[in-house]
This record gives sequence, structure tokens and C-alpha cells, in this order.
Amino acid sequence: MDTTDLTRLIDCSAPAKLNLFLHVIGRRADGYHLLQTAFRLLDWGDRLSFELREDGRVERVSDIPGVPAQQDLVVRAADALQSATGCRLGANITVDKQLPMGGGLGGGSSDAATTLIALNRLWRTGLDREQLATLGLQLGADVPFFIFGRDAFAEGVGEELKAIELPPAWYVVVAPPVTVPTAEIFSAEELTRDTEPLKLTDFAASTTRNDLQAVACNRYPEVSAAIDWLSQFAPARMTGSGACVFAQVASGDDAQRIVESCPERFRAWKARSLARHPLHDWVD
Repeated sequence: MDTTDLTRLIDCSAPAKLNLFLHVIGRRADGYHLLQTAFRLLDWGDRLSFELREDGRVERVSDIPGVPAQQDLVVRAADALQSATGCRLGANITVDKQLPMGGGLGGGSSDAATTLIALNRLWRTGLDREQLATLGLQLGADVPFFIFGRDAFAEGVGEELKAIELPPAWYVVVAPPVTVPTAEIFSAEELTRDTEPLKLTDFAASTTRNDLQAVACNRYPEVSAAIDWLSQFAPARMTGSGACVFAQVASGDDAQRIVESCPERFRAWKARSLARHPLHDWVD
């Protein structure tokens, strides 16, 4: 995290996440699914900068193909913070997009969380972590995790978070050449929605999976192909609703060798676990 004249400009990161497992254990009356998952932060992600404006306008000054500014979660997050606090300041927001969209890495949610945390500081609006998480949940189920800012066991729709301590690890993340719509996977008739719930104390020793993986692989064969390729090196599974898949490996050198051997049809990155969100200490 770099800062330049904190009263006017903030430059910071929006890290990716992995779902080490994801179980669908039920469905609420309103249609939202009840989940259990273990979230893990990675030291790789998007970068955002925020420049203070005095006129109250919020503008995304960078172009993101296929994402109109007013639909972008960073703009919606800034608008939500203004509305919740009555703040009359604005910001120019620049997004350096590194994470693939529709990849299950939480890119949009992470960008939104970073926006809430950074503008809460830049605008001096004074919301605490719980208040920011409540705002974030209106934007997406994963946003509260990034505001929580630590590896977590999550339940509910993903907003009931308990901190977990996990050993440091290296990962290889592979993106197949498809975008998987989250809504499509969760609405699939063939999705299993009755996985037996785990206890927090038991999950590390339990057999886990990603309940969304079979649906995504059936509908998007490139996801299955990416899992098959990465599984040559280490056990691989999908993160979130896809399309990205990941495997834990022994070292950064191993990760680099796997990345360098990736077929041209896929994109691959190495990443290390991150114990705390880079902006964790910016929120009480």
C-alpha cells in the first residue's frame, strides 16, 4: 500500500480471494442460498487510486471494457457511502484491473470494499468496520469479507464471518477463456443445495468440495479442462462460481514453473496467501 498526500490522494490495492471450499447447505425463502465457505486472501489483485474532489461528484476516470461507470461497484460503493453519511465530497477513481472478471476471485467485491475503506478515510466519514460491512452487503455478498480483512470461515449468504488462522501458502490460479455468470450457476436446477453443514472446528479435517463446480464444469467445459490440466501438479478445484481454478503448491518456485508451463489457451498466475487485507488497519 502506497500513499501520496493522504489528504488528497490514496493509492491502494484490492486483493483477490479464494474459496478454499464452498458448500450450499440450503436456500432462504427470498431465494438467497445459505453457504459455508473458507475465504482466503491473496497478495495479488487490482489497484485503485482515489483523488479528492470538492464538488461532490464521483467519477471513474479509467475505462473498463464492458463495465459502464455507473454500473461499476466502485461507483456504487462511493454513492452508497455518500448517501449513508451525507458527505458532500467526491472523488476521481482510477481502477487498474488485473483480476479477470467473472472469475470467482471477488474482483468487483474487493474493488467495492477498497472503495468503501479508502473513501471512508479520505472523506473522514468515520464509519467503523461493522457499519462499512453493512453498506457493503447491499453491494454484494462477498464485500463484507474484504472489509473484515482476514481469512475467514463464512456462513449465511457469506456475511457471517469468523476469523481463522491458516498457515502461509503458495497458489497457482488458472483462468480458462470463459466468463461464468454467478446467477446462472446458483439458479441451476441441478445444483445440490442440501450439503450437510460443517462445524468451524471440524472443517480443516473434513472432506470438502465446491458444490458449484460440477454445474460450472458441465455448462462450461473449459473450466473442467483447466481443472484437469492444473490437477497434473496438485489437487485443483474451482473458486467461487468460477471460472478460475486454483491449486496449493509447495513453494513460489514450484508455482512459477507451473505458470510458465501453462498452455496458451489459459492464463495463469502465482500468488501467495495474505494474512491481513492491506487496508485492515484503516478501519476500527
